[in-house]
Amino acid sequence: MTINDTTASILDEIDQKFQKINQKTETHLEGLLWSKPITYWDYIQTDALLNLQIQRTTLPDEMVFIMYHQVNELLFKMVLWEMHQISYAEKLTTDFFTERLMRISRYFDMLTTSFDIMGDGMEVEQYMKFRNTLTPASGFQSAQYRMIEIASTDLINLIDYRFRSTIDRNTPYEHALDHMYWQAAGKDHQTGEKSYLLLEFERKYKAAFLTQMEEYNTINLWQKFKQLPEADRENPELVKAMRHYDHTVNITWVMGHLNAARKYIDNGKGDGEATGGSDWKKYMHPRYQRRIFFPELWSEEELANWGVEN
Repeated sequence: MTINDTTASILDEIDQKFQKINQKTETHLEGLLWSKPITYWDYIQTDALLNLQIQRTTLPDEMVFIMYHQVNELLFKMVLWEMHQISYAEKLTTDFFTERLMRISRYFDMLTTSFDIMGDGMEVEQYMKFRNTLTPASGFQSAQYRMIEIASTDLINLIDYRFRSTIDRNTPYEHALDHMYWQAAGKDHQTGEKSYLLLEFERKYKAAFLTQMEEYNTINLWQKFKQLPEADRENPELVKAMRHYDHTVNITWVMGHLNAARKYIDNGKGDGEATGGSDWKKYMHPRYQRRIFFPELWSEEELANWGVEN
């Protein structure tokens, strides 16, 4: 048997690869004789993916609701994947930073335009029936979205504005977590007690949130931006990408979500309350919570009018 130069070079690289991990190249090559060719459905895990939709009712549009939110979570995972690449890049360049930010923004653009599926793709009457089986669950409990926020900016920008003056970078993470802006949506405004919605959310994810907060304390998107050379921080394309991401996530996407919620929750056919019991109008509207990842990149006028145009 004759082996051409290209094949010989590939075999040499394979041999070097396995030598680095103290493996026998011959064993792995022989294993190829018995392995099955990959198929699309095995690679994508199609069967497993398509069996994750379990309805709680007999109403057809509940399936739309389930699949839509599962798609959201897959896109959130894609966002976190890109953010991880930025935060852990050994030699972060302006071009790499900008390109990854625009990827993330495109994912959120998809999420924003996809609200048409919710806004126009379900019958209000069906939703008002099956939503009662979802209580007290809520989209509020999307842990991946909280992870995205934590990986985006310094924690002070996620703290309820009423408590920001009492919190700094030396504040214990658990104390900071207890004062995040979204906590207000899960607490009784009069007693301050946490709702079942929030208690279960924290029971499931509190440890993961604290780990994420510590991990991204110095490598979140804003910190990575500040670590760039001054010339890079003034790069117009990078600054534009940072601002676009901030506006897309904290205004455009949020308003798309809010408007879809209005059609179904605030339609006069129910009690107007979210399934988790949160004050959803104030919790979701950017004008109230002023979620801004990179406030230093906006003018005083822009900050003062954050979300007002919506």
